[in-house]
Amino acid sequence: MTPSLSQLKEAKTALDEPLFAGLSDDAEVSFEFFPPKSEKMEQTLWNSVKTLEPLDPRFVSVTYGAGGSTRERTHATVARIVKETNIPAAAHLTCVEASKQEIREVAEAYWEAGVRHIVALRGDPPEAGQDFQPHPDGYASAADLVAGLKDIADFEISVAAYPETHPEAGCPQDDLDNLKRKLDAGATRAITQFFFKPDAYFRFRDEAATCGIDAELVPGILPVSNVAQTRKFAGMCGAAIPAWMDDLFEGLDDHPSARQLIAATISAEMCRRLYAGGVRQFHFYTLNRAELSYAICHLLGRRPAKEGAA
Repeated sequence: MTPSLSQLKEAKTALDEPLFAGLSDDAEVSFEFFPPKSEKMEQTLWNSVKTLEPLDPRFVSVTYGAGGSTRERTHATVARIVKETNIPAAAHLTCVEASKQEIREVAEAYWEAGVRHIVALRGDPPEAGQDFQPHPDGYASAADLVAGLKDIADFEISVAAYPETHPEAGCPQDDLDNLKRKLDAGATRAITQFFFKPDAYFRFRDEAATCGIDAELVPGILPVSNVAQTRKFAGMCGAAIPAWMDDLFEGLDDHPSARQLIAATISAEMCRRLYAGGVRQFHFYTLNRAELSYAICHLLGRRPAKEGAA
């Protein structure tokens, strides 16, 4: 019987060199955490930080709640990372419900604690569904926040980017124009919102280049082990969850280990496709868990430095 085209394609795939074989150790990584709410969560976070530290990340970032709701916990977490590890730490900072003076005080406290990198965001309103309202004495946008921070100190600044367009943007071009304003104001790089289709990133990268954006556009990677939670996140930021992803997680509610395996496989394959397209910087949204991000980094060739290596 003559094999079909689909069978020939599958046979070629099976016989080709393994997807992750022979990758150089040239991928650079960074990780995002959120500040813990309890002693137990703090221990989980710290275990994750120590697990990922040997991978020599470019930096780790710590998120910041709307209206400064996690301000003290964010500061404490970032300060501890600076004090107890060799990882450069970045603190998130938003415009929400904060005056320029309050932001100055927070930024100066970070600088005093040894933090030299800020992830500057406009931020989401405290309650879902509300429109963003700038503080009467605050910054009206992330671009304004970036400019303000650069006046306070010589921070390295990362900002957000949206491969599938921010939900509040009138159109993709408006979103790209806003990104350019943030970079022109002094930001060093943009970290994208998570996505699940490599083509979405590549298309965004190409469109950004045509707009004169030449800064790093670091893809944000979210290893998914909880589809319901991810669907909630995606609804807030405009990311699309492909139907095939839903299908892969179908029936695994009572099988956490299987979910972890599926999650690692999906994210690793996407990262490999991004790598094939020239991407060498990856930012992982860890949700304070190290295992999935560590496994994906390992597949990409990112390994702990060998003892005694120069």
